[in-house]
Amino acid sequence: MNKARFLIAALVITSAVAADKPNFSGDYHLNLAKSTFGVVPPPTSFTRKVTHQEPSITIADDQKGGTGDQSNSRTFTTDGKEIAYQANGAGVKSAATWDGDTLVITSHADAGGIEVLIVERMTLGGNKSLTDAVLIATPQGNIEVNYIFDKQ
Repeated sequence: MNKARFLIAALVITSAVAADKPNFSGDYHLNLAKSTFGVVPPPTSFTRKVTHQEPSITIADDQKGGTGDQSNSRTFTTDGKEIAYQANGAGVKSAATWDGDTLVITSHADAGGIEVLIVERMTLGGNKSLTDAVLIATPQGNIEVNYIFDKQ
């Protein structure tokens, strides 16, 4: 009986913790005027669809222009478990974790023998916007991009 009580308590606590996290689900369009790109050419359009049911989150991006047309979808769990996928011909290993209400996605990409670290910090602006502050660290230096998406 003690095991059953412990399991029920653990499930209740896990559900309560998950309920405290923001839900990123939605369809978003990049707000070019509010976003910053540093040395990266801005896209002509960028949409993001997020399906989030804690601890699973799927992010589907469709970007045109700037650095070329790109579409990809990746599904994470927010417990830090690593996933592997291909993006623009590069092998990528990523993991997602929470830092308070910020979803942090840390990725390591092998871009033709060059190791690239990408750290995304996603936050919600109420129910109206999503910010994705991206740090791209390369041997040649760091690049910061700040995507501001409006929720549709």
